[in-house]
Amino acid sequence: MKILSAAQTREADAATLQYEEIDSLELMERAAKAFTGWFENKFTPQQQVCIFCGPGNNGGDGLAVARLLSQKQYHVKVFIVGDNQNPSPDHKVNLQRLPQTIVSQTIRSVAELPSLHKNHCVIDALFGTGLNRPVTGLFAEVIAYLNNSGACITAIDMPSGLYADSQTPDDATIVKAHYTISFELPKLAFFLPQHEQYVGEWHVVPIGLSPTFIADAPSEYRCITIDDIRKIIKPRKKFSHKGLYGHALLLCGGYGKMGAAVLAARACLRSGVGLLTMHVPSAGYNILQTAVPEAMTLTDNNRKHISELPENMDNYSVVGLGPGMGKEKVTKTTIGQLLATCSLPMVIDADAINIIASSDKLKSQLPKNRAIFTPHPKEFERLVGASKNNYDRLQDMKEFCREYSCYICLKGSHTAICTPEGKVFFNTTGNAGMATGGTGDVLTGILTALVAQGYSLEEACLLGVYVHGLAGDLALQKVGDIAMIASDLTDHLPQAFMTLTSN
Repeated sequence: MKILSAAQTREADAATLQYEEIDSLELMERAAKAFTGWFENKFTPQQQVCIFCGPGNNGGDGLAVARLLSQKQYHVKVFIVGDNQNPSPDHKVNLQRLPQTIVSQTIRSVAELPSLHKNHCVIDALFGTGLNRPVTGLFAEVIAYLNNSGACITAIDMPSGLYADSQTPDDATIVKAHYTISFELPKLAFFLPQHEQYVGEWHVVPIGLSPTFIADAPSEYRCITIDDIRKIIKPRKKFSHKGLYGHALLLCGGYGKMGAAVLAARACLRSGVGLLTMHVPSAGYNILQTAVPEAMTLTDNNRKHISELPENMDNYSVVGLGPGMGKEKVTKTTIGQLLATCSLPMVIDADAINIIASSDKLKSQLPKNRAIFTPHPKEFERLVGASKNNYDRLQDMKEFCREYSCYICLKGSHTAICTPEGKVFFNTTGNAGMATGGTGDVLTGILTALVAQGYSLEEACLLGVYVHGLAGDLALQKVGDIAMIASDLTDHLPQAFMTLTSN
C-alpha cells in the first residue's frame, strides 16, 4: 500500500472528482460516511459526542459526520472554533445542512469551551492534511484544552497541528488523539515513533479515491499488507527435498551469549531452511547440540569467541552473523576476512553491525546488493550516524542504502525496510511485547532462512519482518505483552506461516 504526500493526496482527490464526474461535496460525504461507519462500531449512541470543527474542509468533514451520527441517534454537539467568517465552500454547505436538532456553538474564546470529562467522545475536525504552519492563538488554546480534558479524542484524517509528511516544529501544539481515522491511505507521520502520542491507534477507511491515480503516483514509501505478503510467499511442491531450500550458515554466539545463537538457529529452522550449520565458539558445542539437534554444529578453535571462518564457504547459500558474537579483536578480524573473501548474501545483526560500523574499510568491502542489516535505533546510529529527527533518519537511511547498495531493516514499532534504490516499506505487524532481549536474534534467523530458500533480498526483508511481527501478535494473544519472551515468537512461527498460506 502506497503512502502519498499531502500534496499527492489533494491531487488524488482532484483526479477522483474528474474521473467520476462528481463534485467535492460528494467526496466529502463519502469520507464522512466512512468515518461514521468506523465510529459507530467503536462507540455507542449512549456516549456524548462533541465535534470541534475548524474553518476548512476538515471542519466540513466534522459537520457532515455530526449530521450522520445524529441520524444514527447519537447525541451530538458541534463547536465551531473561530469567527468562521471565511469557511471553505464545502464547510459552508455542510453547516447549512446541519439539522436544527444538533446544538451548534461558535467558540470565540477559551471561556466559551464546554466542560468535558472522560466519558465524552471528542472528534477533532479542526485541521487536516493541508496544514503547513504551527497552530497558534485560539486554536492552540482549544487543542491544549482538549488534550487536558481527559476525554477520548478521535481525529478525522490527521490529528490537528501535526504535519502529514514533514517535520512538525518541536514546540508545536498538536492534538493528542487516542484514535486517528485516515482516508484511503495512511500518512507518513503515522509510522514515526515521535508521533505516537499524537496519532494513537490509527485506522484506514476507504473512500474510493482513484485507483489509477494511486497506482501511477510516484512514492518511495509504502506500508506492507497481508495481501502483499501472500503474493511473495512460495508454496512447497509435493516432490520437495531439503536440497531445494538452501544451506544456511550462522556465525554467532559467544561465551555467556550462546542463547542468542540458539534463538537464531531455532527461528531459522522454523522458517523453512533446508539445512542449517552453526559456527560457534567451542564452549557452545554441547549447548547447540542439545538445544538445537536439527542444526549441524561446527566449533571455532577459540573457546569463547569466533576467530575464524569455516572451510568450504561456497557450500552455503547465505551467511547470517552477529547475534551474541561480541566485539573482540579476533572477531573483528574474522568479519574483515568474511567481507574480503565471501560473495554470499549476508544477514548482518547485533555486534556484527557494530564492528562494521566502526570501520569505513569494512563498509567499503560490503558485497553490492548482497547485504541485509537489521539494526535497532542505537545500532543504526553507529552505522549511519546521528539524525536530527525521524524524517532525517529516513533520508539518512536511504542515502546509506544507495551508497553501499545494501538493505536495512530498522527495527521498531513499524520496522522500516530500505532498499538500495531508496524505497522504504513500513511493517504493520508486531506489538510492544516484542521489546525484549532476543527478538532481534529471531529476526536474523528468519531472514537467513528466507534468503537461503531463494527469496530475493527485498522479498526476504518484507516477508521476514512481517512474519516476525505476526508471530509476535499471535504470541500476544496467548501470553500478553508483559510476559512475552523471544522464544514465544519462535513457538508461534508455525502458526504465522500457516496464516499466510491458508486460503
